[in-house]
Amino acid sequence: MEPASDKIYDTLKRHWGFTEFRPVQEEIIRSVLEGRDTLALMPTGGGKSLTYQVPTLARPGLCIVVTPLIALMKDQVDRLRARRIAAVAIHSGLSPRQIDIALDNCVYGDVKFLYVAPERLATEAFRLRVVRMNVSLLAVDEAHCISQWGYDFRPSYLRIAELREKLPGVPVLALTASATKPVADDIMRHLKFAEPHILRSSFARPNLSYSVRRTDDKNGQLLRLVHNVPGSGIVYTRTREGTEQTADFLRQEGVPAAAYHGGLGHAERALRQEEWLSGKVRVMVATNAFGMGIDKPDVRFVVHYAMCDSLESYYQEAGRAGRDGARAYALLLVASDDSDRIARRFEQEFPPLEKVKDIYESVCSYLQVGVGDGGEASFLFNIHDFCAREHLYSGTVLSALKLLQQNGYMTLTDAQENPARVMFCVSRDELYKLRVQRDELDHFIRTLLRLYNGVFTEFRPIDEGELATWSGYTVQRVKELLKRLWQLRVIRYIPSNRSPILFLNEERLPRADLYIAPETYQRRQQLMRERFEQMVAYAANDDECRGAVLEKYFGEGDPAPCGVCDVCLARKRAAKASAGASDADAAALRESILQRLAESPADPRQLAADMACPPERLAGAVRELLAERAVRTSPDGCLALSGGPDNPDPVK
Repeated sequence: MEPASDKIYDTLKRHWGFTEFRPVQEEIIRSVLEGRDTLALMPTGGGKSLTYQVPTLARPGLCIVVTPLIALMKDQVDRLRARRIAAVAIHSGLSPRQIDIALDNCVYGDVKFLYVAPERLATEAFRLRVVRMNVSLLAVDEAHCISQWGYDFRPSYLRIAELREKLPGVPVLALTASATKPVADDIMRHLKFAEPHILRSSFARPNLSYSVRRTDDKNGQLLRLVHNVPGSGIVYTRTREGTEQTADFLRQEGVPAAAYHGGLGHAERALRQEEWLSGKVRVMVATNAFGMGIDKPDVRFVVHYAMCDSLESYYQEAGRAGRDGARAYALLLVASDDSDRIARRFEQEFPPLEKVKDIYESVCSYLQVGVGDGGEASFLFNIHDFCAREHLYSGTVLSALKLLQQNGYMTLTDAQENPARVMFCVSRDELYKLRVQRDELDHFIRTLLRLYNGVFTEFRPIDEGELATWSGYTVQRVKELLKRLWQLRVIRYIPSNRSPILFLNEERLPRADLYIAPETYQRRQQLMRERFEQMVAYAANDDECRGAVLEKYFGEGDPAPCGVCDVCLARKRAAKASAGASDADAAALRESILQRLAESPADPRQLAADMACPPERLAGAVRELLAERAVRTSPDGCLALSGGPDNPDPVK
């Protein structure tokens, strides 16, 4: 039999049509095939998925992929299935029956990839099945989430070490696009690496030009970029309202644009995403939820309307431009009051511990969970409805929930499509009487009871399509019957919807027993403060190559200047202007400025337009003339010839 290591190029060609791997990809793949625990540090768009997909397809067995992003795991499964590769995902949007079927397929079928959220690792259904699976590789995506030094620590990731004990001899591949040295060391320790082993891809993006513009006219700067750079782009804003307002502005200026945020329905989001991917929409204005799993290599620009919380986030989002290797642009717009906004945002990110406890109690009351109840239960959680009822700011609530998650009390998933849910609110005897009295409902109720257990004690996910198949009704008729039973107060019915799900990891505690370690809180506060400050410093920097700043941040020792960022380009222009400015040229330029100002005063912009020379040369010549008092600045900011004692002021 051909060794798996010799089959990787054939696998790459057969499933993806490529003949060559990207830098470091092959090294990571061969490390995995040798059975070595491996930490792979690769930038966004660096082809992380192939590093576990290729070795899995090159040999028998399946790969378990642990990832926190439900939307991303769905996207990956759809892509693999489109290539006729068997893959399944286990997440909270599935009914218990669907989860059982998926896990059984992993044990008895030909499934090659099982995507699972870290919270699912502890469930009994998973623990019983995983020991019977032929697992060849354990891949951990977004591995920085396992580190308490990381910016997005999730306690559920710590269960991966327990999973490794059930899979002796199975190597682990940890993947992340953002890990400093303390985070990398923490990852390897928590995942119980047999030996430290890190493979790093360069974080340099030589085709991506990073720029910062300090302006209070962000719309104007955006419009200039859109007009000057052909092709599609992404504009990131912090709020849903911001996406709609900016998209409206672009459309009014004749630019095909659409807004994308969590408040849109699934169908609308899918439509807008497809219009952008197909080119019908040129610019997508979105919150940071957009971009996960989006593979559009020809994005020519990414614009940030506001500073990100960290350089990690900025690098990942900006890195969605130029994945095809052609020149692309990442523009950060900074207004004069942005630093104050960041300071306020930081305060909101870390509410006082007593406030966190208040929000914990409010959330439990909102979900109607009493003290001592709710352990390992899950609930649909509409954060905007909750905030409106409790008169709370959503940013503060999200921060409190993250702190509660990092302390192991509850977990909030990203928004997803959730199945319909049903719970009977009558006794079995009352239900039997109803079936006798209403014969037209009897068949449907019996089908519902046969397919789903536990519907008398708690809400259970149901599949309207499955009910239609087994009952012989159409899906529309099934929904009508469910609503009818709801109206008769026989069931409580929650139609399928798009909403986050909140898991209570343990039963509700009395307020006095809710403990958030002050040292943990303070450490995370300090980490966030440092990341904010690094982001602010990046935006304020005018001296060091922006690409080099980012590379150093991610641990690259002494990176060379990129040559294409705004700092590097300014340096090149200054050097060129200095080299090309002979004494004769300088004298001629000075004379031209004096001649122009003899005609009439001019503001600096007008003068620059009239002179048609590099701005650096013009600025130098003007400074010399001002120093010599040959030229002066008038009260209205215009440049004018200076008037001597016997020479009337030309401005007057």
